Amino acid sequence: MATLLQIDSSGLSDSSTTRKLSAHYADKWKEANPNGKIIQRNLSETNVPFATEALIFAMNTAPDKLTSSQKLLLSLPDELMKELLEAETYVIGAPMYNFSIPAILKAYIDAIVRPGLTFSYDGGKPKGLLKNKKVIVVTASGGDYSQAPMKNMDFVEPYLRTIFGFIGITDVTFVKAHGNDPQTKSATESAAKTAIDALFQRVTA
Repeated sequence: MATLLQIDSSGLSDSSTTRKLSAHYADKWKEANPNGKIIQRNLSETNVPFATEALIFAMNTAPDKLTSSQKLLLSLPDELMKELLEAETYVIGAPMYNFSIPAILKAYIDAIVRPGLTFSYDGGKPKGLLKNKKVIVVTASGGDYSQAPMKNMDFVEPYLRTIFGFIGITDVTFVKAHGNDPQTKSATESAAKTAIDALFQRVTA
């Protein structure tokens, strides 16, 4: 069964541009995959653990060596990992917070970038283990970071491209909106939805 993992990381609710865009993508995906499954993961309502010493040690411990407390600590990261492995397509709402991604999205990434599951160091070199996956990242920012000199302050796209590439996903598409005033926000959100629609038109053409 085709499966989409929809991840939202905005601290806002109904007023969030990235939530609107990820939902739009999910709606279009469902139209193209009527029998498909959508897994929704709202990180703002998920108590994703940050990378403490205990969590780092647990993630690097062989499954048969885990203590009961380590298993409990890994219960949510394991659930997130199961969702990640089940889906073939991911749409991720990643608003720009202070030039980078929200802290909760970084905690999520730290929870799923795990040795033996999403990457390995076979032969002494890093190897991504997630194959035949694709990511659509929908972003929103107050300013327009598409051109220099503002582009040099955008750490969202280069970081996410790097980390997804590290775990084996090179099919990464960014759809962006921006603006602080209502007119600009509405115009760029509409353009972003049109860009999302075009992704499906190319697939079905």
